[in-house]
Amino acid sequence: MSEQNLVSRELFDEVMVPNYNPSSVIPVKGEGSRVWDQEGREFIDFAGGIAVNCLGHCHPNLVKALKEQGEKIWHLSNVMTNEPALRLAKKITDATFAENVYFANSGAEANEAALKLARRWALDNFGEHKNKIIAFHKGFHGRTFFTVTVGGQAAYSDGFGPKPGAVAHAEFNNLESLADLIDDDTCAVMMEPIQGEGGVISPTSEFMAGIRELCDKHNALLIFDEVQSGVGRTGHLYAYQALGVTPDILTTAKALGGGFPIGAMLSTKEISKHLKIGTHGSTYGGNPLACAVAEAAFDTVNTKEVLDGVKHREQLFRDGLSAINEKYNVFSEVRGEGLLLGAVLNEQYQGRARDFLVASIDNGLMSLVAGTNVVRFTPSLVIPEADIQEGLARFEKAVAQVVAG
Repeated sequence: MSEQNLVSRELFDEVMVPNYNPSSVIPVKGEGSRVWDQEGREFIDFAGGIAVNCLGHCHPNLVKALKEQGEKIWHLSNVMTNEPALRLAKKITDATFAENVYFANSGAEANEAALKLARRWALDNFGEHKNKIIAFHKGFHGRTFFTVTVGGQAAYSDGFGPKPGAVAHAEFNNLESLADLIDDDTCAVMMEPIQGEGGVISPTSEFMAGIRELCDKHNALLIFDEVQSGVGRTGHLYAYQALGVTPDILTTAKALGGGFPIGAMLSTKEISKHLKIGTHGSTYGGNPLACAVAEAAFDTVNTKEVLDGVKHREQLFRDGLSAINEKYNVFSEVRGEGLLLGAVLNEQYQGRARDFLVASIDNGLMSLVAGTNVVRFTPSLVIPEADIQEGLARFEKAVAQVVAG
């Protein structure tokens, strides 16, 4: 029996905890925006590992950084710092509002750090009473117990015992609902500048301006979770840069490492000084291998050419999806920004997003869902135009398949 037959989808059920239900397709090789499975079938990747593979698969700049750093130094404890971490932190602070950086391994960890910092900042400056955190329904901030409680989807946090307290949820894009909840005991408001898992929903400019105003009025920190929207995904380095609102704390992960696990929390010195020595930490945070790859990803994405290219590709996707919809009439709208796009299913196809995902795989395309009513696309920021056209042609076949029943 070949090794490939042993390493099958059936083996997953035997040896893995059953909290996932992966496809039967097992990819073994990727290049750019194309992926091949064990049988040699080719797929076009419109999923990007859920907005992680910002430069596609095995981008030469990332491979080079990994190989070079892999022969230098892999890991140190935080008793010492390292060159890749310092270079990356400098580049991030130079390109954003932030003055300093805390490195973690994931978006959830970056968000955990942000929430702990907000609570500690409030405790030091105002006292124990100022501890309330407000987030938004349908928001998603990770799966640690603190971040999943702050996230606005109770289904993910129910059933694990008592939840962290002093967490409330407002309606996204409804300023009145936030105004009803916020008070002087609020230490932070946390939000995604585009709700990703919640259905690819953009905020209105009035909502954004109003949130900043309410936070200022009540001395609350504004935390932007840019785990999915950051590092070029919207056509800006970070989404906040196009919203006319600057957060106090920003979290970034996913695309930051282009596929290598890394996360970061960014803030100003005035705020972050409250995470003083010993208050928080991470064994792998700031790992030289992760930071070297992330530096290569950051350098490659943070150019006018790549960021402008995202907007151009967004238009190609919108035009292509519009043409498909004219034929098959399955979407009510296409939402989102840059290459974080959601095709919203119309009344007739409510609750059937997964059917489109499964049909896409049948036709050689990797896509995503955001809830049960939205088909989500988060491809590589540098996906070749030919791959967009071919991927959309495959998606059209998938749509035809679903429509034909």
